Order: sequence, then C-alpha cells, then structure tokens
Amino acid sequence: MPTLSDTRVQNRYRVQPNDANNYETLHGGELMKWMDELGAMAAMRFAGETCVTAGVDDFSFHRPVPVGEIALVEAYVYSAGRTSVTVRIRAWREDPRTGETERTTGASFTFVALGEEGGPVSVPELTVETDEERELRDEALEAEN
Repeated sequence: MPTLSDTRVQNRYRVQPNDANNYETLHGGELMKWMDELGAMAAMRFAGETCVTAGVDDFSFHRPVPVGEIALVEAYVYSAGRTSVTVRIRAWREDPRTGETERTTGASFTFVALGEEGGPVSVPELTVETDEERELRDEALEAEN
C-alpha cells in the first residue's frame, strides 16, 4: 500500500509575462492548471492508473505571485475511496534570488482512477506512517471543514 509520502510531488514554475493577468501577477487560471496537473501526478503515483479530475473543493487564493517570481506547487494524496483519491495541493510564491517563500494558495482536488477500458477502477488503501504524514493528512482534512 502506498504511503502519503510516496505520493508527494513538487514542481516550480517561473512566472512569465504570458502567465500574468492585468496586474502583472500570475493569472489564477494558470495556477489552477498547474495545480491540476501536479495533483493528477500525485493521484497517478498513488493509484498506479491514469487519473482524471472529478472535482475541486476548498480553492483559496491568499496572495498573488508577481511576474519574475516562482510558483512552487506541492501535491499529495491524503484520502482514498473505492475509485477516487483526494489530493491536497498547495502553492507558494518563491523569490528566485533568496529562496524565501510565502503561502499563496490551497485546494483539494478529487481524482478518479481509470482503467484501460476507460471506466473507474479500484485504488489501494492509503498508508499514513510517520508523524509528518499524519500532520499533512490532518491539515488537509481540517481544510475541508
């Protein structure tokens, strides 16, 4: 059974002018796309199957990411159903010169695992073993409420 840590993925995106809105900050839709892609990677790592987005909950923008800075996105599976997985996805703005970060966004995405025939297939149970994994799971569950 996969652990929460096995599903944890992270990526960085340099915010370019073509990623920006009228305020010269990262367009929310572009960040949502990056979060969805990374969330699918975490879900597929967990399920061992292709996973597609079924829903988005608790999507909150806290602060912008200016052009020239980095959007740091992290995703991990924190809950599993019969054919679906729930992924917590968080984003930070990162100064490329100092590495200083500031939380910008949080969301929970639900993905459904699909088999070769294109229909939903079962996913394994999630294992949470370490204190860090428990803290991440608890934070994600708390964000749901």
